Amino acid sequence: MSARPADPDSSQRTSGAAWVDKPERGSALLARAMTFLSLRLGRQVACAILYLIAGYFFLCAPSARRNSRKYLRRALAREPGARDCFRHLYAFAVALLDRMYLLHGRFALFTVSSEGVDQMRAVQERGCGAVLLGAHLGCFEVISAVGRQRPGPRVAMAMFEDNASRYATIFRSADAASAPQIIPLGQVDAMLRIRDSLDDGTFVGMLADRTIGEAPAQVVSFLGAPALFPSGPMRAAAAMRRPVIFMTGLYRGGNRYHAVFHQIADFSQPAPGGREAAVREGIARYVALLETYCRSDPYNWFNFYDFWHGAPV
Repeated sequence: MSARPADPDSSQRTSGAAWVDKPERGSALLARAMTFLSLRLGRQVACAILYLIAGYFFLCAPSARRNSRKYLRRALAREPGARDCFRHLYAFAVALLDRMYLLHGRFALFTVSSEGVDQMRAVQERGCGAVLLGAHLGCFEVISAVGRQRPGPRVAMAMFEDNASRYATIFRSADAASAPQIIPLGQVDAMLRIRDSLDDGTFVGMLADRTIGEAPAQVVSFLGAPALFPSGPMRAAAAMRRPVIFMTGLYRGGNRYHAVFHQIADFSQPAPGGREAAVREGIARYVALLETYCRSDPYNWFNFYDFWHGAPV
């Protein structure tokens, strides 16, 4: 794992929010229709339909295709072909589809393996909540399937709802009982709600691979070039003195997923080098794990914009 901290580069901050300004592609009506058909025709038929949808976006979304190629060139360590880019888009479509099934409680459709669950249990047994740091990697809702196999902690998601896709809104409203609690970031009481949830033993999940505007960020080497990663989630965990666990649900083809948990920091313990050094170290560990899984499961990372802001491969 080659990720390491680098000196902050303020020149990248403006472009760090490029993903925010990109409009969501696709139609809310199409998403609702796909949900309706998928629940009635079954996952096998729905996955077949996804080939047509992924093909449409492969042909009609040149920016997404171009940025997929840039990322895959780094993750695969070779020149990606059209088949690689299509596979990347198709995996994204499958993750969205399976998110819908999981939010409707269709857990029996999937075979889910896991690693690092014991680390989650150990933190849970201490009676305190922890911060779960994820990424736009795989399917987060698979974590709930692991919880169904073995009773686990309650999970809330802290997210910027203004930037959530229209798909998230549709799927979340489909079956509120199966969805995690949402804590909207950007509101005055957001940090208080996160603190209260943690105090109550709830694990609070955040996605930490996208920067927004002038929000605090750290430059870290990622897949061979400097990239901006938000430091806010790690700083919040440090301020609240909580353990931090990396999480992801990787799509492994067919109906198979693999859930991963790795503890990357524990701010409940004093940091020998001070809190600031511990925060930077925690972010570096997060990025190193993200890099590892982008290389092992390259078609699972779903950031279809210029993440490195034009840096050469």
